Amino acid sequence: MRSASDSGVYHVILRGVNRQDIFENEKDFLKFLTLMERLVFPVDETGQRIPPLLVIYAYCLMPNHVHLLVREQKCGVSTAIKWLSGTYAGYFNIKYEHVGHVFQGRFRSEVVNDWEYFLTLMQYIHQNPVAGGLVKKVGDYRWSSWREYDSKMVCDVPMCSKNSVFTKISFDALEELVNTPLAKTQRVLDFDSDTGRRVTDERVREYIKAEFGITEVSTIQHFAKAERNEIIKSLLRFCRNVAQISRVTGVSRGVIHRLDK
Repeated sequence: MRSASDSGVYHVILRGVNRQDIFENEKDFLKFLTLMERLVFPVDETGQRIPPLLVIYAYCLMPNHVHLLVREQKCGVSTAIKWLSGTYAGYFNIKYEHVGHVFQGRFRSEVVNDWEYFLTLMQYIHQNPVAGGLVKKVGDYRWSSWREYDSKMVCDVPMCSKNSVFTKISFDALEELVNTPLAKTQRVLDFDSDTGRRVTDERVREYIKAEFGITEVSTIQHFAKAERNEIIKSLLRFCRNVAQISRVTGVSRGVIHRLDK
């Protein structure tokens, strides 16, 4: 049973099953953001605006996981997140001809009952792409809420309750905070120490050569089915990235998804 937050505020994490990427391209990121927007600005069957189903303070969409800092509304945080993850999973499965789970079990969450920890999470969530080696600066990452907080930047889908944050902290102070790396001693909920750093394509090719003696990796797509499948299964254990394996080997994503069970 999940712990209830006295403040109604939660840090929520969704991770791809077996660390698999849940966003393959720009359209996938935008799809997830528009679903989040529908929770913040919902409408009824007649198109009339109704009260929000979730208040969002911060988010970061990493290649294989998502961090959200939210406040639950009348429907509850579980109902809102289940709709979000379930709707996106349906979209993902249809688009990529994927069968099975997209997310790793139930979402994880922790209560946020004080302002100090709220700010720690603002720092941690926006620092995630930097810690994961995807960008050098917080503002360089497109798929986090920092672009909404910084009015000098362009935000794809504005939805955060930033004004309520700015009643307690100035932009300058918040900017300094989120651009300061979190102390290594600071404990924050996560699935594990993996922050989303990817194995490079070259490292995948080196692995294939070392394990199977194959130097022309594009030939794998023409191997006998059984041999090809064993190589793909080994690669899935190595890097867990369907799009990358397809790109490097030339084997279709549909085939790789079917083997990723």
